[in-house]
Amino acid sequence: MTKSISREELGQHNKDNDLWIALNGKVYDFSGFPSSHPGGPEVIYRYAGQDASKEYNTFHAPDLVKSTLGAEKMVGNLLDVATAGSNTVEATSVTDQKPLLDDLINLHDLEEAAKRTLTAKAWAYIDGASNDNLTYRFNNRVLKHIWFRPAVMRGVRYVNMSTTLFGCKLDAPIYISPTAAVSVAGPDGELAQARGAASSGIIATIPNMASHPLENILDATPERAFFQLYVSNDRQQSEDIVRKVTASGKIKAIFVTVDSPVVSKREADERIKGNLSSVNPYKGSSPAAATTAFRKGPPRGGFARQSGQQVDPSISWSDLAWLRSITNLPLVLKGVQRHEDAAKAMELGFKGIVLSNHGGRAADNALPAILTLLELHRNCPQVFGAMEILIDGGFRRGSDVVKAICLGASAVGLGRPFMYSVMYGQEGTERVVDTLAMCSLQPPLVPIMSMRGAG
Repeated sequence: MTKSISREELGQHNKDNDLWIALNGKVYDFSGFPSSHPGGPEVIYRYAGQDASKEYNTFHAPDLVKSTLGAEKMVGNLLDVATAGSNTVEATSVTDQKPLLDDLINLHDLEEAAKRTLTAKAWAYIDGASNDNLTYRFNNRVLKHIWFRPAVMRGVRYVNMSTTLFGCKLDAPIYISPTAAVSVAGPDGELAQARGAASSGIIATIPNMASHPLENILDATPERAFFQLYVSNDRQQSEDIVRKVTASGKIKAIFVTVDSPVVSKREADERIKGNLSSVNPYKGSSPAAATTAFRKGPPRGGFARQSGQQVDPSISWSDLAWLRSITNLPLVLKGVQRHEDAAKAMELGFKGIVLSNHGGRAADNALPAILTLLELHRNCPQVFGAMEILIDGGFRRGSDVVKAICLGASAVGLGRPFMYSVMYGQEGTERVVDTLAMCSLQPPLVPIMSMRGAG
């Protein structure tokens, strides 16, 4: 028989070695877990002996805790859940009614809809970038200053925009870039992306820090996906997940993310305290944890800062041998921002690189990725043809995608637009692809692709 637990009893279990937290009416034993929490230990200590449902549901699917902790860690049901009201999933819509999907004619419309519809906390997390947002803004701005030289008389009745990437046939040279905690924009999160990518003929990259359990995302993935890996401070944890995705048979390449070894200063995200302002940040903490937290200062609302604490800052080129020893999947280096690193990745045998500045969320003032692509042509043209050259950052139009393909990129990734899209579930993901005009029945990109001779 399942035990019933009062809030008074819950509050007594608030120490590091005896730590209970309530989530959605269930009480779980988190003892010994804080140090391995992907979001960092502080948020666990902050809610020790309390109901953390509202904060948890903002970023995670309700069933993620079961796959993370294990069902055996559920110790009972919380009494008086209804009167507390804290287990309700935080709504994504707080201001205007969500516009009809058919009324959104481009990705700028989708972004504006997200800005009006999502909570301030969700918007700050998704839209936020590092420091002054210079790199974030210039990613797209630079693309606008690249011009076409259209060819004519080329016979454009039939144009083939498909491509093959790591053995995967894609209807268009685009893919979904990995973004953590996709469910902050809509409850289906990565599940909507996986299904929408499959129905649209493209491919999604499953984020290492997903909202839904990995098993559920793989179940929603009919045939193929890529997987993003952040190398954890706990190498065994990383090794276990690499072996798991390799054994699934659905993951076709692993994107090793290396451009965020430390967490950047994302001010918009940190300004949003959300519901944390009413919580005593040190109540229930172990003495050592409370002392550490006090020295660091009061907790901020930034999910990015919390989640980045488990990333190993010591990762280096020498770790490639370790990665190769635990998987036979193609390894792709995500976050290349200079030609020297591109050349070294090729020499060491990476099967691909992603030119990326993390959407402006890593080092501010970093070069827009499209300029790094031009840098490769000038300084190490030998990388083209030797490995796949992927790119992301600031792409919002189908014509932006064409520019990158014409300049030698194998495929283009989009992150934020596909994150906004899950406000509309699977249909939103499909709409982003159609809006980019790569897989729809009326692709306005066809004339551009054809006139450029890129098809």
